[in-house]
Amino acid sequence: MSESYRIQRPANLKTRKRVGRGTSSGSGKTSARGQKGQMSRSGCNRRAWFEGGQMPIQRRVPKRGFNNSIFKKEYETVNLVQLAKIDVAVITATVLFKKGMIRQETALVKILGTGELSKTVTVEAHAFSGTARDKIVAAGGQAVVVAKKAAKKPTSK
Repeated sequence: MSESYRIQRPANLKTRKRVGRGTSSGSGKTSARGQKGQMSRSGCNRRAWFEGGQMPIQRRVPKRGFNNSIFKKEYETVNLVQLAKIDVAVITATVLFKKGMIRQETALVKILGTGELSKTVTVEAHAFSGTARDKIVAAGGQAVVVAKKAAKKPTSK
């Protein structure tokens, strides 16, 4: 009995399929691409998520949940460590903007409680974390909440 044994190779050493080598090879003539169509032509490269013109899955799946992003308030955050470096009695958004601690002078500012404050200062901001308020008051200062300006709604005529 003579049995022919094929050499088993790992997947990374597997020899590639040789196409276009005659009809007897099984992958001749059209080189296993079929007769006509987009995929039979050279240079065809479709995206991995392309579904042949059918409605894509990201459009078929219903959108769920609640998105309140148009009313979301984004705060510029400043820590007490940064406030300790400022030598001013009253710290406002304008002072923070001039010192380069916030990006916009008109932005909403929230003070966070990382760090310690040893001097007496009055801090005017739109929001304070609980620890920040406690540390400012413990140092003998004041944490003043400034009213948030309402966003202007576009007027339609």
